[in-house]
Amino acid sequence: MLCALFEMKTLCCSSAPSTLIGHVHGSSFSNSALALPFLKTSSFSKASTKLRVGVTKASVAVEQQTQQTKVALIRIGTRGSPLALAQAYETRDKLMASHSELAEEGAIQIVIIKTTGDKILSQPLADIGGKGLFTKEIDEALLNSEVDIAVHSMKDVPTYLPDGTILPCNLEREDVRDAFISLSATSLADLPSGSVVGTASLRRKSQILHRYPSLNVQENFRGNVQTRLRKLNEGVVQATLLALAGLKRLNMTENVTSTLSIDDMLPAVAQGAIGIACRSNDDKMAEYIASLNHEETRLAVVCERAFLTTLDGSCRTPIAGYACRNEDGNCLFRGLVASPDGTRVLETSRVGPYAVEDMIEMGKDAGKELLSRAGPGFFSS
Repeated sequence: MLCALFEMKTLCCSSAPSTLIGHVHGSSFSNSALALPFLKTSSFSKASTKLRVGVTKASVAVEQQTQQTKVALIRIGTRGSPLALAQAYETRDKLMASHSELAEEGAIQIVIIKTTGDKILSQPLADIGGKGLFTKEIDEALLNSEVDIAVHSMKDVPTYLPDGTILPCNLEREDVRDAFISLSATSLADLPSGSVVGTASLRRKSQILHRYPSLNVQENFRGNVQTRLRKLNEGVVQATLLALAGLKRLNMTENVTSTLSIDDMLPAVAQGAIGIACRSNDDKMAEYIASLNHEETRLAVVCERAFLTTLDGSCRTPIAGYACRNEDGNCLFRGLVASPDGTRVLETSRVGPYAVEDMIEMGKDAGKELLSRAGPGFFSS
């Protein structure tokens, strides 16, 4: 049975701009509220089973302030999805653990901001167009001093940063692999011909169709993790792929049927990495968030984003890239571009020193190679 009850305590602020939809203070909310046991597959059977569907509910308790609260030292801007909030609270917890003054009640406030990508759910991301669909409004709030830092999924961050902002911190990366979830099959290879796989990612679509052209990929399979699992349970699709990192952060790995290897599904650039931005003239915030930086992750993300920048990638372009430290301590980078229909997939790799300049050059060089091999018109095929 599927069930979802997401209770979120918020403190409302009537003077907030229209894109700011809520404030959550320090200790009024915990990550445990994000652990949604949504779709259990531990009793998996290959026989098609119709599960009883629970209605997704969102219970929002609004607390009115009866006394003046201490002014927050840090206001964290984030999207309002359960996963985005889990990442914001991970950031909050690390800040509290690293700086005693931030551990005090009310020192950190979380501000929920609705982005363009959250507002437009009826179209594929590729059709909406533009970059920064899940970051633009948060960046604007940061520049307008409505928040002090911004927490992003790095795979959503455009290859350029808005003037006046910096991103000096990446938290330690989670598992970069994709998870396969189905009620009727153990893997993509196990799905019957004509089965519908739901995804909002052209990267996943192209790699699925390249290996399994008999499958039918529904491209506009959008919504947060809970919404996609509900659609799967309702039979809208027979399977879906989700980032394993997000499922881990939501404590929802019990829903995973199997995990795809890097060889079977190369991840998105910066998948599994969290980025924290601040204003470029705010030395105090830069100091706070720099203390949380995981340098190995940051360098891997820099390498992958150099590759993406060279390809000038967007939501319309199936691109994958992954940099990691190999057993020799060097950087191993793998990159991929594909035609949207999956008929052509081009891959390359590089090995070099795990140092920022070398890794940037590896990413750029890999991008130039694939651009040359792809030729004009490749991405419109």
